[in-house]
Amino acid sequence: MTTAATDQPILALDNVSKVFGQADNPVYAARSVSFALHPGRTLALVGESGSGKTTAARLIMREYVPDEGRLMFRGAPLGKADTKAIKAYRSSVQMVFQDPFSSLNPTHTIRYHLERPLRLHQPHLNASQRKATIEELLARVKLDPALLMGKFPHELSGGQRQRISIARALAVNPEVIVADEPTSMLDVSVRQGILNLLNDMKAELGLALLYITHDIATARYVADDIMVMYAGQIVEWGSVDSVLGEPHHPYTRLLLAAVPDPDRRFNDTRFTDELSQTDIIRRQAALPQPETVQVGNNHFIRPMIR
Repeated sequence: MTTAATDQPILALDNVSKVFGQADNPVYAARSVSFALHPGRTLALVGESGSGKTTAARLIMREYVPDEGRLMFRGAPLGKADTKAIKAYRSSVQMVFQDPFSSLNPTHTIRYHLERPLRLHQPHLNASQRKATIEELLARVKLDPALLMGKFPHELSGGQRQRISIARALAVNPEVIVADEPTSMLDVSVRQGILNLLNDMKAELGLALLYITHDIATARYVADDIMVMYAGQIVEWGSVDSVLGEPHHPYTRLLLAAVPDPDRRFNDTRFTDELSQTDIIRRQAALPQPETVQVGNNHFIRPMIR
């Protein structure tokens, strides 16, 4: 799929499909999905629960093997890479999970959580260098090393735990971070801090960020480009301003209609047709939609088959 970035992508899914179920009754968790992640840019993958967002993340993290298509890394198919190449990939591609409570081992200190990836991926560091690196990581995510290193996860707030998860991802000097609903389990009051931190990391370190969410408001805040996913398919994609400012696909319009907006009047009729045809839109959007139509500069849709 076309993006506005001109630099070579670090990672890409090339026409990837993942199928579950029996051959006579396949369930497409991902159907012909293509996108690219570029240095210093954030791509938001949005959609409701069950749309296929997490499947895409698991394909990137190699938890799933594609049934069709290719996973591309630095311009080459990863395929059945050797052990050295897989280790390099795992260092370059890190994930921040949705639940900051279960993603950290409650029996180990914060220092342990950050020291372990350093031992695995930077074995040349000695003890004092590892300690200095841990302090730098905590400072980077705006936490006090002196106060936090010896604590256990249960002694931290949800926002602090998610910052630790981000620091742990950064410990191996990644090029790509996959953030799967990283703020959905946090209090509203701390969400913006995590989003600002992700924006800072992208800008300062030149990371490619895949931000997976059902929350269009946060996607608008952090992303440069956006892809709308439903029933395993990407139905609309392009720049955030274009897609969210002038949505063309009925399913995208349906998602936007569900977003609370204090500025929208009760008699606003912009999305009346979509709201009145919710079931029809869902059924039609779930059908295979192979055609791609450009509707604007860096703005594409797959029109529904009617």
